[in-house]
Amino acid sequence: MKVYSDKEVWFVIGSQHLYGPETLKKVDNQSREIAAFLDKSADIPAPVVYKSVVKTSREITDVVHEANSSQKCIGLILWMHTFSPARMWIQGLNQLNKPFAHLHTQHNRDLPWSEIDMDFMNLNQAAHGCREFGFMGSRLRKERKVVVGFWQDPDVTGKLGAWVRAAAAWDDWQGLKVARIGDNMREVAVTEGDKVGAQLKLGFAVNGYGIGDVVEYCKNVTESEISALLAVYADEYNVASDIKGNTGKETSMYEAARIELGLRGFLTDLGAYAFTDTFENLHGFHQLPGIAVQRLMAEGYGFGGEGDWKTAALVRAMKVMAKGMEMGTSFMEDYTYHLEEGNMKILGAHMLEVCPSIAAEKPSLEVHHLGIGGKNDPARLVFTAPPGPGICSCVVDLGNRFRFITNEIEVVEPDQPLPKLPVGRAVWVAKPDLKTSANAWISAGGSHHTCLSQSVTREMMEDFALIAGVESVFIGDGTEMYDFKKELRWNDVYYHLNNGFKS
Repeated sequence: MKVYSDKEVWFVIGSQHLYGPETLKKVDNQSREIAAFLDKSADIPAPVVYKSVVKTSREITDVVHEANSSQKCIGLILWMHTFSPARMWIQGLNQLNKPFAHLHTQHNRDLPWSEIDMDFMNLNQAAHGCREFGFMGSRLRKERKVVVGFWQDPDVTGKLGAWVRAAAAWDDWQGLKVARIGDNMREVAVTEGDKVGAQLKLGFAVNGYGIGDVVEYCKNVTESEISALLAVYADEYNVASDIKGNTGKETSMYEAARIELGLRGFLTDLGAYAFTDTFENLHGFHQLPGIAVQRLMAEGYGFGGEGDWKTAALVRAMKVMAKGMEMGTSFMEDYTYHLEEGNMKILGAHMLEVCPSIAAEKPSLEVHHLGIGGKNDPARLVFTAPPGPGICSCVVDLGNRFRFITNEIEVVEPDQPLPKLPVGRAVWVAKPDLKTSANAWISAGGSHHTCLSQSVTREMMEDFALIAGVESVFIGDGTEMYDFKKELRWNDVYYHLNNGFKS
């Protein structure tokens, strides 16, 4: 079963009438074979639907209009089986509003050296047909992913699969509602931004709601609903032994369940799949939402703390990209450092809201004091992330544009147990090293809130930024500050002039 079973990627093949019906029939048959293979590939998480061999400007424009109006189509894979004169593609590409990947392949892997004749050459022309098409994509300044190689190779299906995941996240963003419950943390800069500009450029809509709107939903939760959810807690988590019999802690867990049910009902009725809250606006709440946020994130909701709507949207996008993958994805914050020379690490956490999808083992449900927010002790899930590669990504508003920043990391075991840190947490080594990573992140204006994922890859983030048409910078092995700062300066110039380049 494809993880995006309700979505489709369309396979469209370019050719022309010049070669005659017999050749075009072979083009059609071979293209169907490739489409069927891609559709069955476990690397590609959405159905691949063969559409047609397009041979004229009208046929190209017709399939573009169909794709644009389809709710199921999240993008197109385009392949020039033969030579498809690229002027035929001008109108269609100019009108296409779905992302596309350019597959540069051919039906045969090997050349049949002793049998090659001009019929074979006329049929198998992708080597220069795709270059003709590539010129037009560049001439029109169309962002696209180019995938080169034999269509059965895992490298090819893997690259297409990464792009499909990015396309699915982009499709999700186009109708995403982000509920900003309360406002921004007071005086904080990086979590703010231009909501109108974000909707124009990125597609998602951010709207504010009073905490009282959620409190009303919490008031309407029934005792039986709370009891049923507490039973789920007891089944899915290791409930701390000090909760039972402690009236205060039992009340906190009870009220946490009420908040989860109320918040879930509010978001469901609103149709919002990403949200924020802030500890500075909790009027009417018994405690800061902890386990409620954690469990909603585990189901695929995006979240940002302290009103950080950009991170909430990004967490949702990365959750969509990671759908069906084994490792987890979570809202995160670079909290504190271990600065031992040769053994530098980052301890990431948040007050409460770290997603249990990144837990190495069954989380513990605990109630502890929280010295911020001025409310009762909140219930939360406590765990540590497992070792392995990952990324931390953020999106920032630079005033005239948005920028994605991604740091490749290696999650590691803590050097020692953390018995007095009752939160979800991850410890990681930043690449290429902490000093370079932090320098580059700060120089790029990266936020303190991120999305940490051990399933989403750098390639997916590259593809996502490409589809969005948004600046993206990467920090990892090989990053040198001199070159990184030059890249930032060049990007400033490029994105300032970008509209002129497209004229």
